[in-house]
Amino acid sequence: MSEPQAMSRETALRIGLAARAMPGVDVRAFVAALAGKYGAPLSEEKLARVTVADMSALLQGDEIVEPDVAREQIKEAVRYLWGEGLAGDDVPRPEAYAEGDMPGSLRVAVASNNAERLDGHFGSCVRFLVYQVSRGDARLIDVRSTLNTDAAEDRNVARAELIRDCDLVYVQSIGGPAAAKVVRAGVHPVRLPEGGTAAAALARLQATMDAPPPWLAKVMGVTAASLERFVEDAET
Repeated sequence: MSEPQAMSRETALRIGLAARAMPGVDVRAFVAALAGKYGAPLSEEKLARVTVADMSALLQGDEIVEPDVAREQIKEAVRYLWGEGLAGDDVPRPEAYAEGDMPGSLRVAVASNNAERLDGHFGSCVRFLVYQVSRGDARLIDVRSTLNTDAAEDRNVARAELIRDCDLVYVQSIGGPAAAKVVRAGVHPVRLPEGGTAAAALARLQATMDAPPPWLAKVMGVTAASLERFVEDAET
């Protein structure tokens, strides 16, 4: 089976939400079936042509879905493909950023399913919001759909690679094996089970950047305030 071809961020989001509305659907096969019927690369215009009858026909066969998908779930998935049920500001727009714009900053990924919220599990979130964070600024610089990672042989490895350029990833939850793969990619996972807005989580991070705890100091490449006395003693 061929790999899904490139598609827009909005198209990927719609397909990802539609797949999640239908438990048991194999994402890779689902994308391939859509592309086979409507042509690749998939687009918002092509998804707008999908009907409930089309979807029901596409889901026939064990390759795409094992359990029966309820008609209401199919209807919900089709609405997502059409772009319905998505708030106008649900997919935030990144701001302009060039490397070096924010000296001394960190790059932080946030597992998200809705708007600019930290409300996702590492292995199932719809997207990662990527922020460049300094002591005085937190700038959204990218929004990365996880659709293609769901079709990978190892979803967690693919997701870790998607955010490899980040220093931290904030999630509501992450399993031990997945966390190990994230760490191997050079990214430090941070669990915030209570979730909330990305802005609130990043503001708490900024508040610690002047005197970072040891784990954050290591990420930032500086000496933690709690260890400075021992460094000074060693140098005298």
